[in-house]
Amino acid sequence: MPTLQWIGKDAVINHHLEVPVKTLEKKYTEGSENSENKIIHGDNLEALKALLPEYEGRVKCVYIDPPYNTGNENWVYNDKVNSPRIRKWLGEVVGTETEDLTRHDKWLCMMYPRLKLLHQLLANDGVIFISIDDNEQEKLKLICEEIFGHANFLAQIIWERAYAPVNLKKHFSESHDYIICYAKNISMAICNGLPRSEEAIDRYSNPDNDPRGVWKASDATVGPVVDDKVYEITLPSGRIVKPSDGRCWVLDKDRFNEFVDDNRIWFGPNGNSAPSIKKFLSEVKQGITPMTIWKYTEVGHSQDATKELKEIFGGKSVFTYPKSAKLIERIIGLYTDKDSLILDSFAGSGTTAHAVLNLNKRGGGNRKFILVEMEDYAESITAERVRRVINGYPFKGKVEEEIFSKKLTVKNILNAENILQEAEVVAEERQPEFEKISIKIQDNCIKVIGTKVFDEMMEGTGGDFSFYELGEAIMVNGNLNDKLDVETIREFVWYSETHSPYTKQKYAHPYLLGRHDDTDYYFYYEPGKETTLGRDFLATITQKAERYLIYADNCLLPQDDMAKYNIVFKKIPRDIKTF
Repeated sequence: MPTLQWIGKDAVINHHLEVPVKTLEKKYTEGSENSENKIIHGDNLEALKALLPEYEGRVKCVYIDPPYNTGNENWVYNDKVNSPRIRKWLGEVVGTETEDLTRHDKWLCMMYPRLKLLHQLLANDGVIFISIDDNEQEKLKLICEEIFGHANFLAQIIWERAYAPVNLKKHFSESHDYIICYAKNISMAICNGLPRSEEAIDRYSNPDNDPRGVWKASDATVGPVVDDKVYEITLPSGRIVKPSDGRCWVLDKDRFNEFVDDNRIWFGPNGNSAPSIKKFLSEVKQGITPMTIWKYTEVGHSQDATKELKEIFGGKSVFTYPKSAKLIERIIGLYTDKDSLILDSFAGSGTTAHAVLNLNKRGGGNRKFILVEMEDYAESITAERVRRVINGYPFKGKVEEEIFSKKLTVKNILNAENILQEAEVVAEERQPEFEKISIKIQDNCIKVIGTKVFDEMMEGTGGDFSFYELGEAIMVNGNLNDKLDVETIREFVWYSETHSPYTKQKYAHPYLLGRHDDTDYYFYYEPGKETTLGRDFLATITQKAERYLIYADNCLLPQDDMAKYNIVFKKIPRDIKTF
């Protein structure tokens, strides 16, 4: 597998291990005090590291929209990866080599350790989606191949983000972005598929009143030829048929006869048509497998997203090129369930949280989100958008909702009168919900559009979140930070040893952290005092375990006692591991 080399790679390839672990300080909560949704303001590299103790291996879906590295300096989020914070970080991590870095080298140095931490946070059945354009697409894919593995590549999606050409462009007007998708472990990732459309369902019918329900005819032949699947079939009408040249039947003769006996073969209404296999809607996969080109008519485009964000902020333009909420809803819907955790560490205007809240409201779900934004607008734009979406926001105008749609296929055109009657029934039933209902032909479909008029408040989704800032580092110059409360330090030590979430409990022994894999972990620590593991301390341990791991400042136990009781001593702070 080819790997990508760039100036500074050696300095950042394991840098995620050296990032200091910091605390997360809750500043306020919007809604329930027990909210599991988080919006974090701070450097996303440090924030991802701070999330590990609680969330390693728990995130079902990551979506990120990192800087595209276009060189455009006019974006709210500096898109040249040349902000003072990033320059400072590169100088500290990469060192003097920074002077020789191109903007592509800088971008790769910024992205690599963040992707490593996102990989750690993903659940084994989790997936990551990354938006990007042509500036860094091929380089991003190569580093993802290195971190996630070629075997875990799922797709490179094309999102049609624009629908009209920009005639000022000299050569081509770009109309799409990419979304690169990898699984943590492709054998465990499950795609829910897309909801089956009315058009897809309409392809099924039941002309013979089969008790198994509606079905559609599937070709009973296939190529290339397999000799034992070439044979004559006598139709109910008496006509004899064989596969055409270069093809054979899908089923061998015995299996075909079993299908006939089970009424799974269709010979047409008069019994004189070439056989086809009945595919029952009740037996096919309920979700439709997504394709890799996503049209703006399905998931929205950039102008939709910009318009929606302006409406939320009372007509103000607060963020350039936000993503469409419908786009992120599709991403989340493909690989999560109703209780999944979704993470976006380049949160921008907060579209990912908006999409999660929309899905929860529509489907009664309890998906949770974590957003991280390093820029100063994390509170004024990111969190404020989420707050307004949850509670509702002042809005004056019209909002259209599509409540019925039928594609204008040949079959549907021939059945146009019935489809129009169906549309009229839907329009009549839903009329009380809208100020206006209209039936129109749009995007090659017959549609029923409901219009709501707002002149006060747009209805909120409900929900909650807590806002956090990055706090103190756990370790300072190789020592535990004595400014922190002991419980925070205990959580850090437990995770550094077990890589499992810490559960605060009251044990009979005040220094017991808990049991993991038949080992009891003790953290004998008192700020400002030296602690010693000796026979006196050992006498206080009454809970039996197969093995003991005990942290203290000093140890006076003889080696014989250590071996006798299966004790491992670790010295504070020397032996405390970072991760």
